[in-house]
Amino acid sequence: MNNRHIYVLSAVLALIGLSLFAYKSRVLGFPLQPQEETHVWTVEAAVRFDPGPAAVKATLRIPNLTPGFSILDENFISRGFGHATRSAPAGRESQWTLRQAMGPQTLYYRAQVYRDASRMAEDTTPPFPEQPTLDEPSRIAMEGLIAEVRRQSADVASFTTELLRHINHAERDPYVSLFISRGRARADAAELATIFLAGAQIPARIAHGIQLRAVTGPVQSQQLLEVHDGVQWLYFDPKTLEQGLPPDFLIWWRGDEPIASLEGGGRLDVTLAVQQNLLDSLVVAERRAELSGSHAMDFSLFALPIATQAVYAVLMMIPIGALVIMLLRNFIGVKTFGTFMPVLVALAFRETRLLWGIVLFAIIVSLGLLIRFYLEKLRLLLVPRLTTVLTVVVLLMAGISVLSEKLELQPGLSIALFPMVILSMTIERMSIVWEERGASEALQEGIGSLVVAAVAYVVMGIAWLEHLIFVFPELLLLVIAMSLLAGRYTGYRLLELRRFKALAPSGSSP
Repeated sequence: MNNRHIYVLSAVLALIGLSLFAYKSRVLGFPLQPQEETHVWTVEAAVRFDPGPAAVKATLRIPNLTPGFSILDENFISRGFGHATRSAPAGRESQWTLRQAMGPQTLYYRAQVYRDASRMAEDTTPPFPEQPTLDEPSRIAMEGLIAEVRRQSADVASFTTELLRHINHAERDPYVSLFISRGRARADAAELATIFLAGAQIPARIAHGIQLRAVTGPVQSQQLLEVHDGVQWLYFDPKTLEQGLPPDFLIWWRGDEPIASLEGGGRLDVTLAVQQNLLDSLVVAERRAELSGSHAMDFSLFALPIATQAVYAVLMMIPIGALVIMLLRNFIGVKTFGTFMPVLVALAFRETRLLWGIVLFAIIVSLGLLIRFYLEKLRLLLVPRLTTVLTVVVLLMAGISVLSEKLELQPGLSIALFPMVILSMTIERMSIVWEERGASEALQEGIGSLVVAAVAYVVMGIAWLEHLIFVFPELLLLVIAMSLLAGRYTGYRLLELRRFKALAPSGSSP
């Protein structure tokens, strides 16, 4: 099989792994850091009123198109009322109904929202607005103002800014003052702007929202002017003329209507409040996946029982340890006993800790090696010899545990977590190397095994990496891709450069 096939297969695996990783992290918001938390705001609307003798129908405008934010969850709290939600020109509406109510009533709407940079105004491009119906003097004043503002602007954004400036200085602007004098009362800047923008054939609407803040308590709604430039909605503060959506501003409803209306009652009052909380980012991602209809959470390791998750939290790091061994053996040239023995020893180090693990490993292997040399003189067959060595290793481990208990050395008790079969095979392999290639080679491989196990333990113990692999197991496809590529490497190992230094041409570096 040629190298091109390996390269293509590795690229495909890497692409699949990275694509799944990007989807889960960027779209669903799976956390990249352990214990990562997301700012979540609880917003509440309390609707209070006194019912009349007739049937009651209370309507509350609730968030729908919220640029920069997504709704995590929402609740409608009432007692005895019928409830329904529906779409409306202003966004969404929550409607409570009751045939007969007694005494003051309070209805609640609560929602949890969080920042979502991908969330934009998702409604379609609006049509050109109809020309406002005005009397002749008002129409002439509007046309004169539009003509003057158009001369002073270059696009929709600058047109809107100049228009708001004229409206805010109405007492000094003849067109605006004439327009206002024709009405019964002075309208606010945002409402006047929508009328003038309709006359200029520019879609516009009023957005009402609240400022999300860290301080818990009631908040007042604020107005923004939304103007469509043919591509996207632009946001303007009608008072300060600042363009852009203010930071942490949640748009609640749109249109000229108030936030709530009531039929069959009186003394309607709506109070808005906000509270900031911190929520586990994984909970937010799970809810986002549920709302989007994604099954990423259903087929993740989080769908397993908690006890099983704890097991896989360890098992998922074994390929990372194997990757460390591959790099140290194939590219550095560190010699070890066996291929994956250091990984299993590194797993045992997770309980014994590194220093005590090395000490206990050295004691077991040294004592076991002495017993193995003695068994060699008995000229036993392979299987009986390995059985004897395994039994001796178990007895040594038990003896060290008992001695540690008497000496009150707690780490010595965790020696039972060492893989006894691997230790037995290590002792057998080390004795054979000792006899065939000498004590120096055996000690090199023994020390190399400990070094590799220590490095694998350090890498496998990185909390961020353990979190990343557990939450995004598809990243192990990158390990497979790297292993396939490394499988074709036939160059020098780093530790072999000194060994072959004499073969290098004179005057060149090794």
